Amino acid sequence: MIDAKITDEKLLTHLNSLKNNGMTIFTLAENTIRGAIFDATLFVNKMRVQHNLGILETYILGQAGICTALLIPTMKGHDRTVFRYDTKGPVAGFSLEAFSEGRVRGYLFKNPIQIEKPLESWDVSPFLGDGIVSVVRFPEGARVPTTGTTEIIHKNIPLDLAEYFLKSEQTKTAFHASIKFDTEGRVLGAGGMYLQAMPDASLEDLQISEQAFSACPSLGEWYSEGGDNEDIAVGLFRQLKPKLLLTRDVIFHCPCSYEKFLGHLKSFSTDELNNICKTNPDPVEVYCHNCSSTYEYSKNTIQKIINSTNQE
Repeated sequence: MIDAKITDEKLLTHLNSLKNNGMTIFTLAENTIRGAIFDATLFVNKMRVQHNLGILETYILGQAGICTALLIPTMKGHDRTVFRYDTKGPVAGFSLEAFSEGRVRGYLFKNPIQIEKPLESWDVSPFLGDGIVSVVRFPEGARVPTTGTTEIIHKNIPLDLAEYFLKSEQTKTAFHASIKFDTEGRVLGAGGMYLQAMPDASLEDLQISEQAFSACPSLGEWYSEGGDNEDIAVGLFRQLKPKLLLTRDVIFHCPCSYEKFLGHLKSFSTDELNNICKTNPDPVEVYCHNCSSTYEYSKNTIQKIINSTNQE
């Protein structure tokens, strides 16, 4: 990934005043409910600068990215998981991929999103529309991924992902994601949380956890004011005796590189490479949708690939 830099000095000053809480993974009620809380302030700001997103685009992809990051604690080994929305609304959808090592990448299908009038609220349902939620899991070592789909019902990203888990994976799960903007559109704070019931969770504990979860304050505002993970997890779920297991970094990062795309070019046929040279200016630009990085390859470089292929 070609690393885009945040250049807004006022935003940088604010971000430097905050501590990076990362993602804290915990269990409740004698390990019968698992969860995680994620300080996504740096994560969302990085996503935004990589894709040069506006406010609406940041809000939608930011919520989706937070929810995708919260899938990481449900993964093992070197698994990957794709969370995808395909909609008939103006946003068209998004695709985000989580890596168990603590990385997320992905993009909006439409950027910028076409709007007919200024936003009057944070209700983004008119931009999402009807469609399909997909979760594709790539377990380490598996030859074929597993895919589950459900219809978009709520037109609310955290609620629709929770609906997916209930219907497709028969698991009670809740997601929360929020982003705090200032009056000039800067992201001052962002955060998310998830809870998931294990098969042996009692009805009473589930009811207590649901009530506590619904009482969660806006995590975007919480982190914008310097709040930390432990205070939220312990404060909300004290009755269920939370166990904080570990805290880890989760970042927006794409593993693409000049060398990897060069390897893809080497897999093309001679005819395809000749057509690329014929129909593109010099240098040829290769664009990564997942992080908006653009790599340049001179036609001389591509010609060397063609010559090498012809000699084999």
